[in-house]
Amino acid sequence: MTYRTGPHMTFSLGNILSLVLESIRNPREGAATILNFAPSRDVLLQLLALVVVLSVLFGQAGVLVLGGGLSDGALTGPIVLSPLTASIVQFGLLVMLVISIHSIGRAFGGSGSFEETLLLVTWLQFILLCLQVVQLAALVLVPPIGGLVGLLSIGIFLWLLVNFVAVIHNFRSLGLVFAGVLISAFAIIFALSLVLSMLGLAVPGSL
Repeated sequence: MTYRTGPHMTFSLGNILSLVLESIRNPREGAATILNFAPSRDVLLQLLALVVVLSVLFGQAGVLVLGGGLSDGALTGPIVLSPLTASIVQFGLLVMLVISIHSIGRAFGGSGSFEETLLLVTWLQFILLCLQVVQLAALVLVPPIGGLVGLLSIGIFLWLLVNFVAVIHNFRSLGLVFAGVLISAFAIIFALSLVLSMLGLAVPGSL
């Protein structure tokens, strides 16, 4: 796959932030650079856990600084009773996302490996963490702009997710990938709701 050629690189903080911006501007090129790295699965899981913990801590800090003004969302992660619980929930959801992207993509003829999927999902979460920091700073300094950053981040998340899935599995059509992401998301939510109902647990929005 042409995206995955090139020498291994090491990053300084400046290079990492530059790659974040490059990934937002050109997700395929950004993904290609990240895929030049090949850490082990254990290292990738540790990196994902680190990013999750940082995301939850920034989310909790936002709640404390703004007195609850920072609502739950894609950037802050699930704000629940404790940072530990929040970290476990968010880490579990991201692992489910990795498994879903890998297994569903492969079922439709994709060529990506589990490690490649885990690497790009971790990178995607790191980009969201950077946007979370920007949003938190904006909410403290200029609250209306913070809200706009939050909305923009949702669009960036979908844009990156679709492009990253296309790169991972060597899919050509972004439109088909986007449709697949939406259908898969609805199917997973429905399946989880069904399992919760069978277990006798309350489903959000139900009576």
